[in-house]
Amino acid sequence: MLSRIPGSAGTVHPVTPWASAVLREPCAPVEVFDRELTRLVEDMFATMYAADGVGLAANQIGVGKRVFVYDCPDDEDVRHVGHVVNPVLVEADGVVVAGEEGCLSLPGLRAQTPRYDRAVIRGQDLTGAPVEIEGTGFFARCLQHESAHLDGGVFVQELTGLRAFLARRAIRRAPWYLPADGV
Repeated sequence: MLSRIPGSAGTVHPVTPWASAVLREPCAPVEVFDRELTRLVEDMFATMYAADGVGLAANQIGVGKRVFVYDCPDDEDVRHVGHVVNPVLVEADGVVVAGEEGCLSLPGLRAQTPRYDRAVIRGQDLTGAPVEIEGTGFFARCLQHESAHLDGGVFVQELTGLRAFLARRAIRRAPWYLPADGV
């Protein structure tokens, strides 16, 4: 069971940098819903809060499982806090909005990234029960961003033209960049 305040009983892990293979491959579905999974979610919340993020995918702490956590406001400043196991992005629609986006695995990099203004995720909770999460605005951006991580993607792949060029140049100049990054 999660503590009352998500992450308060968790362990903070280092955030995995983009050069790591675990961030570039699709994550495996969770098949066992046990204390280990609960601990993973608790640690993910602790890590997300310590890194001052609004979302975190399991592979961002080196665990290749389909899980993400979030504590993210929408555009009406309504706070959404939760987790989803085995998430699938089933809808992304509405207006496409270019908004500032960053990533804990690409520290310091930010870019105006196009995302749909509405997203729906279906998955499971810690017991395996089905859940559906709908988000709009900034929260929809978060849901799309974290889903992409679990599929081996990163927000830079959503960029085109000059934005893509500038982001890739910034990555190559970053102190954490490794030539094997391939971006």
